[in-house]
Amino acid sequence: MADTLKIKLSIANRVYPLTIAPSQEEGLRLAAKKIEAMITKFEQSYSVRDKQDVLAMCALQFASQVEQTALDKNHVEEHVQDKLEALNDMLQSHLSL
Repeated sequence: MADTLKIKLSIANRVYPLTIAPSQEEGLRLAAKKIEAMITKFEQSYSVRDKQDVLAMCALQFASQVEQTALDKNHVEEHVQDKLEALNDMLQSHLSL
């Protein structure tokens, strides 16, 4: 594992040592920052003091964003597929004239 990097990320007042590929570092650091910002937001907005509850709320928020993105992507793909099929039908009808 010569191409690995050891980093430490702080999330919810805990330090997590990780061994990662260098290409993952930026994404992990950005994710940790987003989690920390979300923790602060939830603690201020909902007066939640238990870190486990806050982390569960963060996990739910991120998971719902991932699921919504997947649903939106599927909807767009279906729409594009419908448009391509309609275009193909038009081309076929013009070519068969």
